[in-house]
Amino acid sequence: MNLNKYLAVSPEVQAALDAGKPVVALESTIISHGMPYPKNVETALTVEKIIRENGAVPATIAIIKGKLTVGCTPEQIEYLGKRGLDVPKASRRDLPVLLAKGEDGATTVTTTMIAAAMAGVKVFATGGIGGVHRGAETTMDISADLEELAMTPVMVICAGAKSILDLGLTLEYLETKGVPVIGYRTKELPAFYTAHSGFSVDYRLDTPEEIADAFKVKLDCGLQGGMLVTNPIPDEYSMDADYINENIDAAIRECEEKGIHGKATTPFLLDKIQKLTAGKSLEANIQLVYNNVRLGAEVAKAMCR
Repeated sequence: MNLNKYLAVSPEVQAALDAGKPVVALESTIISHGMPYPKNVETALTVEKIIRENGAVPATIAIIKGKLTVGCTPEQIEYLGKRGLDVPKASRRDLPVLLAKGEDGATTVTTTMIAAAMAGVKVFATGGIGGVHRGAETTMDISADLEELAMTPVMVICAGAKSILDLGLTLEYLETKGVPVIGYRTKELPAFYTAHSGFSVDYRLDTPEEIADAFKVKLDCGLQGGMLVTNPIPDEYSMDADYINENIDAAIRECEEKGIHGKATTPFLLDKIQKLTAGKSLEANIQLVYNNVRLGAEVAKAMCR
């Protein structure tokens, strides 16, 4: 199968992959849907800078004019940031149409994993993953991120599942799908804005080398799917659990009252929580992403060793 028609890997990323150098994949939904312009572009470029400073090559992924682009240029990041919400949020189901029509798309965790796997990138750092939504026992609202983790051989480093979700059911779903959930220096699942959720992860690993070794064994044994590495938000940026949960509950009530559902749910909730917390949640979001990409660079280097 010739992927060149649908996949564009930047010369820098391809050269790094060919030379066996560490590469860290990054999503683009955080650029176009995660925060307003120009904060989104500033954050995306800072993330790339942090990865370079830590000895790896960043590969921001997006759909640009009908191509899965692995390694966006600064100009392409600026383009995505300026277009903002006009760029469709693209999950697995959206890929065939967007690519066929030559359109743009902001990649979610799911589509970033797909493109990374196509290009040969094994490590992907992001903010938080999607999961099982509250009330999913009646709505069946379960993020495609969980299915992708069960299928696609890419390690995802994040600050846990977003605390707008049902974290207990999210862990149960991942267990059913055979996805290892690793806590980096913790046995507790981080809850995105806060380091504490009250739920336990499968394993605690304390070094990037241990994480890289575990993932290498998974690949060597031909075990399907990826691995989820949860990295708690640094203590100085962690929000009080009661405070953030009160605001999450208020945002969910408004979401239900307005009849918002499906893929519009998460962007609405994150925006509402940002407003309710007077921007504190956005700052926490940015800092946890920075923390995750630092770990991503270290793990990618350990895998190359």
